Amino acid sequence: MINITDTVGNTGKFLVSGSPIQSQAHVPLKIAFENKTAGTNLGLFAGTAADFAAASGGTQLADSGGPGFQFLAIVDAAILNGKVLFVRREVGAANAQFSLSIE
Repeated sequence: MINITDTVGNTGKFLVSGSPIQSQAHVPLKIAFENKTAGTNLGLFAGTAADFAAASGGTQLADSGGPGFQFLAIVDAAILNGKVLFVRREVGAANAQFSLSIE
């Protein structure tokens, strides 16, 4: 399991995977996603580097509610092949802390 806690800052986006995911295996990934900042909403996305750069597009894997709400997504690793993972601010303007666990 990997746990990541960080902050979506002024840009409104945060790159989680530094390079595209390489997996053609059909194995389930369990992803727990939580926004820890009141007054903001975040989304966890898988998309191309261009989707991340444009801060639009991609496939939404999980959404966030307010602090204290943790959401579970179960995703086939093969559908992430060639994509990067990123977090994008959907609502609000403040820096927003999040936590992400992948098993």
